[in-house]
Amino acid sequence: MIVVTGAAGFIGSCLVSKLNHEGFKDIVAVDDFSRSEKNKNLTGKTYSKEVHRDVFPSWLRENQRLVQFVFHIGARTDTTEFDKKIFDRLNLNYSKNVWNICVEFGIPLVYASSAATYGGGEFGYEDSHELIEKLHPLNPYGESKNDFDKWVLKQERKPGFWAGLKFFNVYGPNEYHKGRMASVVFHAFNQIQQTGKVKLFRSHNPKFKDGDQLRDFIYVKDVTEVCLWLLRSRKPATSSIYNIGSGKARTFLDLAKNVFSALDKKPEIEFIDTPADIRDKYQYFTEATMEKLRNAGCDVKFHSLEENIRDYTGNFLTGTRYF
Repeated sequence: MIVVTGAAGFIGSCLVSKLNHEGFKDIVAVDDFSRSEKNKNLTGKTYSKEVHRDVFPSWLRENQRLVQFVFHIGARTDTTEFDKKIFDRLNLNYSKNVWNICVEFGIPLVYASSAATYGGGEFGYEDSHELIEKLHPLNPYGESKNDFDKWVLKQERKPGFWAGLKFFNVYGPNEYHKGRMASVVFHAFNQIQQTGKVKLFRSHNPKFKDGDQLRDFIYVKDVTEVCLWLLRSRKPATSSIYNIGSGKARTFLDLAKNVFSALDKKPEIEFIDTPADIRDKYQYFTEATMEKLRNAGCDVKFHSLEENIRDYTGNFLTGTRYF
């Protein structure tokens, strides 16, 4: 039995789908299941049981003998939420509880961290454990993820195998419910369909021209391939915190132009001010160093931004299909 928390969410539901495609059917889907729009992500997928996130820790303790692996993907991910108590409860303390149960019963655990932990990137983007104590995230969400990473590294007792995954800018199918927090690819597609043009944030940093802000965009299908590799390899010696990105930063202009190209339309791009509530918390550059994951033996081949945007727009966004 494999557990996926956040199973009705974006990455979690894609992971359930990937597991199904690889023959894994005995899956426990953990979420709050309170949003019908979000729950559509699980339609057509095969899993054994739904467990509400509030009772999951007690369920895990009671059913630990049946559980072979836990993917703890669920979290509060809203970077515009500034109530630290919410993140302490749903991200930090909840994750500590899951970790401690996995330690107690020897259950392998993979959990979601975030590239938001790197803050403004003043210390770079190397996934070394020594760097984690120095990081200064730009918002409470990033702080909650970094606080958990720091806590994990201080634990004397750990699961036999564990991994923390610092997801960079993930995009792809099953993010329809995310609203403002959905990827730029998703918003660009919808803007083109509705108005024929794309609005991008203007640069408020003199070091970057408008549209030249750089991010490490990674397709959710590539993320699930890494998760599957971790499930199958799970070597105790490779337990660590890893970056999960493409390893290649691309501009927002690149991204927008590729969406136009995938739709066979001429680019028309307008620049607008970055919203005031996130302007001073905005990352202008992110790029994952991927050597650690490769050195651990991961041979997953990531596809290019061009290939992935064409797959996403053609096979999913057009017609609102799910993975």
